[in-house]
Amino acid sequence: MLHNLRNWDRQALLWLQEHFRRAGLTLAMKIATFLGNGGIIWLTACACLLFRPETRRASVTALLSLLFSIFINNIMLKHLVARVRPFDRIQGLTVLIRRPQDFSFPSGHTSSSFAVATVFLSMLPLWVGLAAMTLAVLIAFSRLYLGAHYPSDVVCGAVLGVLFGLAALYLMPLLLKSSWLPDSVRTWFDLDVLKMARFYS
Repeated sequence: MLHNLRNWDRQALLWLQEHFRRAGLTLAMKIATFLGNGGIIWLTACACLLFRPETRRASVTALLSLLFSIFINNIMLKHLVARVRPFDRIQGLTVLIRRPQDFSFPSGHTSSSFAVATVFLSMLPLWVGLAAMTLAVLIAFSRLYLGAHYPSDVVCGAVLGVLFGLAALYLMPLLLKSSWLPDSVRTWFDLDVLKMARFYS
């Protein structure tokens, strides 16, 4: 079964390279991947949301999901699995970006993107959540298109990202109720009901 998965991974990437790659699309995919580098687009979004009381809790919850992705995905799982990147294993596959130096499984771009998108989809207006999820899908696909990841890297990254987002959504209310948390911090998270109503209308 593992052999079949590896074979499917290889064939899928070669098929994408042969049938999908176009100059204009390549530029778009490079931009999508750049936005996911280091979670830059998600960190920027969270920083902007911190300035609005009605979106502050969503911002910090999303940041917590990013921390889960960094520590569990990038620091732990990548080194435990130690999967070599596809461009170093698949003959004929051309990588279209600067070669990443870390391991391949699971995809960090995908994991962080789906983690934040899951939080946004749960805590912010629907159009914001759908826009975030659409961008997460584009970033995930860009990793395949550019030859940086196997499909199984991306699929597992997406699943983990959703789990990280759900974990952050579950843990944040518990953290805010903790007795050790200063009252000033809890007050900073308090939401203005009228502002929330206007924001979601």
